[in-house]
This record gives sequence, C-alpha cells and structure tokens, in this order.
Amino acid sequence: MRGLPTKLAHLLLICASCVSGGGVSASDLAASINALLAIDKEGKGHDDAAPLLRSLVQQPPSALLPLLQGMDQANPLAANWFRGAFESIAARNLENESLPQQELEAFALDRSHSADARQLAFDWLVKVDATAADRLVPGMIDDPSTEFRRAGVQQLLDDAAKANEAKNADDSKRLYGQAFRAALDPDQLDLAFDKLTELGEQPDLKKQLGLLSSWWLIGPFDHRGGIGFNAAYPPETEIELQKKYAGTEGEVSWVEKSTDHRHALLDLNNLLGPHKGAVVYAYQEFESDRDQPVEIRLGTPNGWKLWVNGEPAFAHEEYHQTSRLDQYRTPVMLKAGTNRILLKLCQNEQTQDWAQRFEFQIRVCDGSGTAVLPVAPPASDAAKVTQK
Repeated sequence: MRGLPTKLAHLLLICASCVSGGGVSASDLAASINALLAIDKEGKGHDDAAPLLRSLVQQPPSALLPLLQGMDQANPLAANWFRGAFESIAARNLENESLPQQELEAFALDRSHSADARQLAFDWLVKVDATAADRLVPGMIDDPSTEFRRAGVQQLLDDAAKANEAKNADDSKRLYGQAFRAALDPDQLDLAFDKLTELGEQPDLKKQLGLLSSWWLIGPFDHRGGIGFNAAYPPETEIELQKKYAGTEGEVSWVEKSTDHRHALLDLNNLLGPHKGAVVYAYQEFESDRDQPVEIRLGTPNGWKLWVNGEPAFAHEEYHQTSRLDQYRTPVMLKAGTNRILLKLCQNEQTQDWAQRFEFQIRVCDGSGTAVLPVAPPASDAAKVTQK
C-alpha cells in the first residue's frame, strides 16, 4: 500500500478483514486504487487502469469507503473512474441492504472531504435511509459544499413558505431571514429578498451578493470597424480621474455613476447615451483588509477586458450574447489595501433591436459565491473629483 494517503491506507487495512468469498484481495484493491490515482487529467494511465477496474467493481461494500477516500485525492478525470466503481458496487449491493449506512453518513457530514465525494456518499445514503435527508439537510445551511448548502437553504425557504401560508409572520420573517443570510445562489437570494420585502423588511441584496453598484465611467472611444478592442486608449495606461481625453464625439472625462438595479446592472445607454462602435471604461477601487484570492463575476452582452492593479485578468470579445449574473467568473488575487479594477466594454455597430444593449454588472466573491466586501470606501482621488 506504499504511496497511498495515510487515511486511505488505514481504510484498506480495515477493508482487508472484510473481504471474503467473491471479493478480491485487499492488495488488489490497493493496486486498483493506485492505478486510478495515477490517471492524469489528460488521460495518461487509462490503459493500465482499465483491466483493474473489472476486478475493482467486484469488491464487497467494505470497499466503498476506500473508494470515496481515493476520490478525495483524485483529479476530475480520475474521480469519474472512482465514481463509476463506487456506483457499480453500491448498485449491486443495494437490494440486500448491505451498504455501510453509518460510514456513508459520517463521510457525507465530514466537511474535510471533497464536495463531490461527500455528495456521492449522501446520494447513496438516502437510497437506503429514508430519514437521512430530513435529518441531515437542515444542518447544511453553512456547508462549504454549494450543493449541500443549496439544499439546506431550500429547506428553510420551504419552511418559510409554509409559515407564510399559515399566516405566521414572525416565523416566516425569521426563516426567510436565515435563508437570505445563508444563501449563495442568486435565485435563492432573490426569492428570500422578495419575500422579506413583502413582509416589510429591508434586506440589502447588493451587499449580500457583493455587487459593485458605483463606478467611474469614461467614453465613448472609437470602436468603429471593431478597432477598439485591441486599441489601448489612455485609461489603459493611466487612471487620472481629473483628466480629459479625446473621444469619438469630442472631449470625454470621468463621471461617477451608480445604479439602483437590484443586481447592480449599469445601463451605459442610459448613463452615457446610446453609442454604437464605442468603447467605454469603468473604474472602481476596492479596499481589501488582506491579500486574498477572489472571483470577479461579470455579466455583460458586450466585448470586454478586465485589469486588476494594472495586470490583465481576462478578455472576451463576443457581442450580444445572453447577459446574466455570474456569466463570467475570473479568479484574481487582491492585495492588502487599495485594488484598482478597470473594465473595458466594447459595443459594436449592429443596428438590430436585439443588438442595442450596452451594460454590465460585477460582483466580488469567493469561489463558493460568498460576497467579499471592501473594508472601507475607496480613499483615492475619486472622492475629490467635482462633477458637472
């Protein structure tokens, strides 16, 4: 069992005492798991693993926990092999109710395991324990697994709806409030927000999502004939909020604009006027209390480029696609202190009714969707600019 993680090797030793009759040996199980772990993300190792998989799926139910532990260590491609072996063994033993329920439940509840392996354990647990979902889901509202957390929040929303139907306003507010504070998915947050608003509460949806609703804007610059996407206009080399520059329709200057849209959508047609063949830049400063990885999540139907602290983060040139919250997810590293976020938006020259949207929305969150909020309002020269 050399090379296996310590916890996995320990489980294989336990499994060895349970192998009998039609099963294969614990050494074969270890060899099979090692072969699956050796499959790299490009598929190298597939040929060595394939013959061993045929014997692996003949293992008894005691092999299920080692397979879950192996899935913890595996890359996404290899994890699919572990999943297939697990499900083959579990399905073969489902009817005789010999699945290890207590072990599956303990694994599903252990937040140190990977989300996919925990979900697999939970999915098979509920097949043999009809009480599992009702017992376990209510405790998942703060789970790091987005799937488990969503299920926990959904239970709160369902209970809140029942309280609302029963005219129990206090319980309904309490439950919708818990759901609003725990939810990560925008659709659940929207539902809880609407219900709380109907009940007279004033939840802050933008803050809960980490939406940035106030930006400095400048434009239009020239994008006729598609030239603007790769052209470097002044904001790409300097951020001087008091300066003016030559635009396509005369001199342009930075203006601060905000939105009251529930998802902080900024409609540039309304804020700056309708422009075709145009580039507009949006600038924001974000104060972080520490160095930290975040995701900048963007929704827009337009072409765009993003910089953080002067470094290119991502670019995408496509026009008039469906725009939605979290349409694009860009991982970036914030530094402690002031972070400069610059977005370039490009609108082409199509004249069809469906090609007129020129807009964007941005939120900052961690990989799970939990909002990452600035620690203080930006302390840059932005506050000193006199608006006209």
